[in-house]
Amino acid sequence: MQIEETALPGVMVLTPQRHGDARGFFSESWNRQTLQAAGLDLPDFVQDNHSLSAQPGTLRGLHYQAPPMAQGKLVRCGRGALYDVAVDARLGSPSYGQWVGVTLSAANGRQLWIPPGFLHGFVTLEPDTEVIYKCTQYYSPEHDGAVRWDSVGIDWGVEAPLLSEKDRLAPAFVQWESPFTYEGTA
Repeated sequence: MQIEETALPGVMVLTPQRHGDARGFFSESWNRQTLQAAGLDLPDFVQDNHSLSAQPGTLRGLHYQAPPMAQGKLVRCGRGALYDVAVDARLGSPSYGQWVGVTLSAANGRQLWIPPGFLHGFVTLEPDTEVIYKCTQYYSPEHDGAVRWDSVGIDWGVEAPLLSEKDRLAPAFVQWESPFTYEGTA
């Protein structure tokens, strides 16, 4: 597994090895022993999610789950392509408010690890894009929240994205009170 650090400490791109032939490919998308051998010890995952966005330009985010139910996410694309974004939302962090974006696609097999304390969002680049992600905490409606998608300077590549009501009504980053605190590590 190839592991790449991003400009945000703790946010990483994981690219599993693919074994392919004329039939297609096989890839081990998650293996704790492989990652531990590479020096990466991610928390346990407790839930897998799978979403489908029919139209390109569908934007979901920026989402978070507040402590004590904060989620880390390992995100990948099962079909199509998306631009996936993490925003540091940890008060006191040297990179607070900064973001990083990565193109994930079925073709490139890349995954993005987003630790707890970061906002997460994505925009679809192709029709019928499927996003599959592992979470370190169960979904909790009482802790669920969103920050306005266009309030941290992200270049999503779309001017009029398809949004949910929740995302359309979310507060701007500067008006939002982050529930996350920087603890010196990601």
